[in-house]
Amino acid sequence: MPRIAIVGAGPGGLALARVLHLHGIEAVVYERDASPAARAQGGMLDLRPDSGQRALREAGLEAEFLRIARREGQDHRLLDHTGTMLLRQDTPDDAPLDAPEVDRADLRAILLGSLPPHAVAWDHGLLRAEALPEGRHRLRFADGGTAECELLVGADGANSRVRPLVSDARPTSLGAHMVELGIPALARTRPDLAAMVGRGNYWAFGPDRSLSAQLNGDGRLRIYLTFQGPEDWLATCGIPFDDPEHARAALRKEFADWAPQFTELIDACDDTVATRSLTTLPVGLTWPHARGVTLLGDAAHLMPPAGVGANLALLDGAELGRAIAEEPGDLDAAVRRYETDMFPRAEEAARFSARVHEMLMAPDAARRLVPILQGGPGE
Repeated sequence: MPRIAIVGAGPGGLALARVLHLHGIEAVVYERDASPAARAQGGMLDLRPDSGQRALREAGLEAEFLRIARREGQDHRLLDHTGTMLLRQDTPDDAPLDAPEVDRADLRAILLGSLPPHAVAWDHGLLRAEALPEGRHRLRFADGGTAECELLVGADGANSRVRPLVSDARPTSLGAHMVELGIPALARTRPDLAAMVGRGNYWAFGPDRSLSAQLNGDGRLRIYLTFQGPEDWLATCGIPFDDPEHARAALRKEFADWAPQFTELIDACDDTVATRSLTTLPVGLTWPHARGVTLLGDAAHLMPPAGVGANLALLDGAELGRAIAEEPGDLDAAVRRYETDMFPRAEEAARFSARVHEMLMAPDAARRLVPILQGGPGE
């Protein structure tokens, strides 16, 4: 069997490993996390029928997906910064699973559970990969270990250590920065706020900033504050993110001119504060085919968050796995076929995501988002 190394145990890398496993093709996923429980996996994903759900069907995990899918996660409440409700969509109990939410942790758990234990090598942070003769590659890990493979797949996200083997492209700033807060056990601790935000997605937009909230399956409300600013905004804004109490106070001031219900959400948060700046790769990024190496997910086509990225990563993994399974004796031909299909698919999604990001940064973002959520132009 071909020796395949997958760097990164995110949705795309694990989907690839699962499809290969279904077809009796061994692969090893190298992951920098020390264990599956080493860090929180983040919030929710909405899985689309033609991408994320399709990938899970290809991986033989449709039943598991249906078990973790949250139909009520398709609810939407959209407001402006004055507290005016612009749109409310409550999902009927018999509504189709067009884009149900799943917890990232639950999705990772079903993917990991579908693989043999030896399929993932934990605590293997990649330092660099080196090209060897005949398309092989040597991987050098942070612990001093090495591994060689016939096919190297970079599924290692925005700052991929594999991408430099095929492209000089690097992520650039989108001029937007996200601060994550949260309220644990929302329904029990703050039933008033639970009734306000609802069961699914809660969005509010104002000039130069926005607030979104999402109820997770474990009962935690994740709150995301997004600010527009220069690339170094997180370092220069003066908010002490390493001091939760004072950070909340500073963030509350940033929203002092919004309706009181939004600052009430901030006040109710616990001491979890996480930050990240949003970045993107060039729309339509491609690379000349290189023998023995390819990319998937954010490593290949990082784009603004618009509900597309994780779905594409899952589909990339499933499609590459199927291509290899159909031509197990010719890895190079399989990768060529995968890339030929993936490049235009990723470009279309990246253009859509860029349009959505531009709209969300506009002063009238809330009103412009209404027709999209209603399934009108721009969907």
